[in-house]
Amino acid sequence: MMTELESRVTRKLMLRIIPFVMLLYFVSFLDRVNVGFAALSMNKAIGLSPTAFGLGGGLFFIGYFLCEVPSNLILHKIGARRWIARVMVTWGLVSFASAFVVGPNSFYALRFLLGIAEAGFFPGIILYLSLWFPARQRAVAAAWFMAAAPISTAIGSPISGAIMKLPPIAGFADWQMLYILEAVPAIVLGFFVLKYLTDTPAKAQWLQPEERAWLIAKMKTEADARQMHAGHTAGALSALRDPRVLALALIYFGTSAALYTLGLWAPLIIRQYGFGSFETGLLAGVPSVLAVIAMIVWARHSDRTEERTWHVVIPCVVACLGFVFAGNATTALMIIVALVIVNIGISAAKAPLWAMPSMFLSGAGAAAGIAMINSVGNLGGFVGPFAIGWLKNETGGYAAGLYVVGATLAVSAVVTLLLARQTKQVPLRAGERHGH
Repeated sequence: MMTELESRVTRKLMLRIIPFVMLLYFVSFLDRVNVGFAALSMNKAIGLSPTAFGLGGGLFFIGYFLCEVPSNLILHKIGARRWIARVMVTWGLVSFASAFVVGPNSFYALRFLLGIAEAGFFPGIILYLSLWFPARQRAVAAAWFMAAAPISTAIGSPISGAIMKLPPIAGFADWQMLYILEAVPAIVLGFFVLKYLTDTPAKAQWLQPEERAWLIAKMKTEADARQMHAGHTAGALSALRDPRVLALALIYFGTSAALYTLGLWAPLIIRQYGFGSFETGLLAGVPSVLAVIAMIVWARHSDRTEERTWHVVIPCVVACLGFVFAGNATTALMIIVALVIVNIGISAAKAPLWAMPSMFLSGAGAAAGIAMINSVGNLGGFVGPFAIGWLKNETGGYAAGLYVVGATLAVSAVVTLLLARQTKQVPLRAGERHGH
């Protein structure tokens, strides 16, 4: 049972930190996947084939992959406040510049640059949460933060669809207005981050002295408990060589392939059933609403039971089956049901998965390890969308690509089980057990 002081601190952390980082991720995700809506008219306007669009969509993750670990190590060194602000302003500027692409090459270049600009944001926030939230609240905190992605799809899809119905303004086409209007919040919020974020609990003037002292002591106790275990990794290089880090990256690969396949291709898959831009946006948003609910409920259950492995395996299998169903869909209703199943699966898997690294990583090891898991895992965001585009060119339909993405989720489920057998969950849960 929580003490009154622990409840009070947890409540303050949830209210002060979570809504703000959710807002940042909402804008981040919107700028990352709005290319799926821009494609409704951009592809024809600048001459992009399905393969070229899939390649450009995926190149984001190559830039992201190359800069993720260095970016998170810089964040660990100089603090989240300044580095997250830098990330947001630069990605906003690159997203804005995307309105001025003129053909495949400039499209490729700006998607690659967007990945470089945004590298470090997601793992930086995951690292940031691990500095503030005790282990017992970590999956729920991560779930609320990551819920911003499906919320961004749910709210952002209809908004993006509505913007795509605008007539030309000042000579800008609908897809150009989409990039411009959705880039501005990132730049504005970047400057706001400097004022709002607090780097560490020791600097949190918005906590009472006794609350601050309790939180600092609690986080230190958990860190000390982790370091007493043989499976603990604190160094950056050790973390990058740790087989558990590589295993978690492979698991995350499947969920990323699925998530970004949805983000980039769902609007085009839905529109083939004869819907307009706005209707497509509404239908793309529906599955995400249900995904948010599933994500929070599942994370709470994972925290309460202190179990991670099956809380990752089951959603991955569900999402895999959803992709197989989507590949066999013949009506609009079937494709929406399939997208609901897929959304629920990939969203539910993420929070328990991200609760795992901080159980055996700390310090620079956590900064490097979390970034490594995210950067390698996010290569799935390149493979998934590209496979869909290439196989659509080859086969004329989406089914083959959807099966390939489903297979990556099956691999994620199997690797999670192998990792649990290898570690018997002790390194992953030792820190959580402490103090229970």
